[in-house]
Parts: sequence; C-alpha cells; structure tokens
Amino acid sequence: MKHATIISKARAYCDKRGARFTPLREKVYQILLDKHGPMGAYDLLDNLKQTESSAKPATVYRALDFLLDFSFIHRLESTNAFVACHHFGCQHPVQFLICDSCGDVAEIQSEGLQDTLEKQAKSHGFKVSKQTIEAHGLCAECQLAESTSCEEPVHES
Repeated sequence: MKHATIISKARAYCDKRGARFTPLREKVYQILLDKHGPMGAYDLLDNLKQTESSAKPATVYRALDFLLDFSFIHRLESTNAFVACHHFGCQHPVQFLICDSCGDVAEIQSEGLQDTLEKQAKSHGFKVSKQTIEAHGLCAECQLAESTSCEEPVHES
C-alpha cells in the first residue's frame, strides 16, 4: 500500500475518533513509513529537525505516544525503537523478526502462536490483553552474506 494511502487512512481513522492527526504527528509517522525499519526517538528527532528546526525530544515523545495509542506504530522493547504499522485499527497479536546484523524488522502474524498462548494463559486463569514477541537472529540476506564471507579463502603473505 502506498504511503499516501496509509496517511490518508490514518487521518480518516483519527477523524472518526475525534482525534487530531496534527501535521507533526503525520510527519513522525511518515518518517517511520519511509524508513522501512526501526528508528529510535533521537534518530526520529534528527530526521524531524530537517523540516522542523524547533523540534525537541518532548515533541517527538508526545507524537510517538499518540501514534502508539492509535496503533499506527509499534515499540520494539528490546531495542527501544519504533516501527510503522500498516494495519492499524484492529487489535492484533504482534511478532517481530529482528535481524541483529542489519537491523531489518519483519512483522509477522502467527495465529498458532496466539492460540497456544491464549490456551496456556487461560489454564493459569490469566487473560492476555496485549501480546508482542520479538525474535532476534539473522535475516536471509545477512545469513547469505555471512556464509559467503566464510567461504572466501584466506591468503597468507
């Protein structure tokens, strides 16, 4: 889906709920959409300052809080970074595959995992209200690069 379409849907989603999708909130969301990967708050601030010279850390944190509240973004707990979500407006379990080499993040949906968690929680008298799982490892490209670099012969002088 094109970013302009996602932004338009986000505006409509906020309008429907009586919330203001301010130009600043939109810019922060747009930065995350354009990044195609995780960004920390200070990286966002540096990027935002290119067009909003008066932006401060509190400005970014307020925008991030809003975007999190409306499920436009996700927070990666293990890296303290944020990624855009393209399917907001619905409550969904979240699982991330995070590459420790290049930093790429893939959001996946595993219904089997959710069902297993729900069953185990229920057996303990627990009700899950939110679920985020982060798995760290290497993406396909980094695995290939790693295996290729291991195959190169070592030349002695």
